[in-house]
Amino acid sequence: MFKLRLFIILLVLLSVYSCGVRRPATSVVPASAGGVQGAYIDRYSGLAISEMKRSGVPASITLAQGMLESNYGRSRLAVSANNHFGIKCHSSWKGATITHDDDRRNECFRKYNRVEDSFSDHSDFLTSTARYRELFSLKPEDYAGWARGLKKAGYATNPDYANLLIRKIEEYELWRYDRGYKSSSKEPAIATAPEKTVAVDVAPANVPVTIPDGQFAVASKVSRVKENNRIKYIIADGKDTRESIENEFSLLKWELARYNDAGGDFRPVPGQIVYLQPKRDRAESGKDIHNATGSDTMYSISQQYGIKLKKLYEMNRMAAGEEPREGDRIWLRAIKP
Repeated sequence: MFKLRLFIILLVLLSVYSCGVRRPATSVVPASAGGVQGAYIDRYSGLAISEMKRSGVPASITLAQGMLESNYGRSRLAVSANNHFGIKCHSSWKGATITHDDDRRNECFRKYNRVEDSFSDHSDFLTSTARYRELFSLKPEDYAGWARGLKKAGYATNPDYANLLIRKIEEYELWRYDRGYKSSSKEPAIATAPEKTVAVDVAPANVPVTIPDGQFAVASKVSRVKENNRIKYIIADGKDTRESIENEFSLLKWELARYNDAGGDFRPVPGQIVYLQPKRDRAESGKDIHNATGSDTMYSISQQYGIKLKKLYEMNRMAAGEEPREGDRIWLRAIKP
């Protein structure tokens, strides 16, 4: 009996002592963010923040996609091609390529000289592709909306893609980097240090930008190529000539004129949309009708929506050279009834 009482007393004392011990504060980063996961976050979170500041793509989304698509930088595409986001070649890609089995055998994927180029091209791909346009109207902290929007827009074929991204963001608390936290898997802290000026390579020249001290800055070239109706285009500036655009984008001398429904004497003017690929037979889904204004021409409408001028005339049962009147309904995807 004495031994039993002594044992009970010891248990009570131990319980009281453990309650009074000051436990260390919980880490701001989950313990699971170790190993290859933590190493990936440490190495690339600063780059993801830099791209977020440049393009508006949340750092959490960039990190989660990179972790998922590249298997934490260990996939064949990541190791052999510095491709961390599984971006395929598509018809507009002019750079190096690598073949890889994905949905089909020997598919064409983009190959980069540096990982930084993969991160910047990922941002440019999302900002310049029309089907991702709605994502940029979401609140910056809405990572769940971004994840679902990427899946809905067709970034990946995996039906659980959105949930996979969300789980990674929440498991490793990647949302912290959307709020400007430093790159550290040990203890991310809000960057409140004095600012300094760092030169970032922004086409066409180096432009100094201000970023918080201690953040990770990279040289990142901002592409001026955008996408409309799945067609690459640029907005001509005062320095552009037909010859300079042909040289910049390796186009044949007849291509610019044909792609833009122009004659052999085609000369771009500042502010003009200049397509770098053939326009399509109809507008993208959801853009069925255009209500003409007083300044619209069939040519300006064809450029606005990326539709071949001949096809636009045919859909609207109009003769070549005929122009719309203010208030006319111009059909963009089907033949006018």
